[in-house]
Amino acid sequence: MNKFIIEKDNKRYFTQNRYLRSIFGCKTIKLSLNAGMSCPNRDGSCGTGGCIYCSPMLSGDFSGDSLLSVTEQMKQQTELLSSKWQSSAYIAYFQAGSNTYAPTERLRSLYSEALAFPGTKGLTIATRADCITPETLNYLTELSSETFLTVELGLQTVHDRTSELINRGHSFSTFLSTFKALKEAGINTCVHIINGLPGENREMMMETAKTVSELHPKGMKIHMLHIIKGTKLARLYSENPFHLLTKEEYISLVCDQIENILPDIVIERVTGDGSKATLAAPLWICDKRSVLNGIDMELSRRGTWQGKNKETAGL
Repeated sequence: MNKFIIEKDNKRYFTQNRYLRSIFGCKTIKLSLNAGMSCPNRDGSCGTGGCIYCSPMLSGDFSGDSLLSVTEQMKQQTELLSSKWQSSAYIAYFQAGSNTYAPTERLRSLYSEALAFPGTKGLTIATRADCITPETLNYLTELSSETFLTVELGLQTVHDRTSELINRGHSFSTFLSTFKALKEAGINTCVHIINGLPGENREMMMETAKTVSELHPKGMKIHMLHIIKGTKLARLYSENPFHLLTKEEYISLVCDQIENILPDIVIERVTGDGSKATLAAPLWICDKRSVLNGIDMELSRRGTWQGKNKETAGL
């Protein structure tokens, strides 16, 4: 018998929408913010140039304008999204850059300003595993006791060979150390992985998803590699093209990964959409709805759901 409850949204995986509704009782919207944060993989602290796929906006292409205050960005976004969703509940999502890569005093000021915005229920802070000092961890622990907090760690892959190729700037062991510290502090953690990285085959991508699942974070994000114009990855792809997953391959892979992710892990994302103005490849990711529908249809066709293989294994 299907142990996974398929609710009104007809999703066969534990969505962020379902999770946040269970906590706050209503539709809760993430407001993507740009606090103008840098990255140790750009300023020379651990490297230069950043990850080879990262855009000049530091993966915050759809976030706010860093020249505006946090309050102004949140006001602007709530006005923009009001026509799409009727909600007055928000999560302030510090997305662009490494959002713990600053002195604690600055972090406290930014996060406090966001929490003061009307309707804000909590924070999501995107960062790197090498950007959380003991002092920062103490502050995040304090913050977690006061509000709904999620720290989003970009891992991308468990394979150090790939991490070196993409100039990630830290190893899997560094990630593990920070992840365990956050977990021991009782801080919700969401782990970000990327499918389709150069040199990785299906087995390697499956290993990344399975390994992260066994760590049992609160949430996971699954993303397809974006080749952004003007990046080092775009030049690499132009000079030595490597296989990019087709939409069909991606959908099949994600469904396989979902089947192997523990059922109580929130799958916050199963795809992302790129900007048509800056995306070089693969162009199919611009049709996000088609990818989402394809994943739903494939899971339904299989008669499967999140964590099915874990149940079969008796876990």
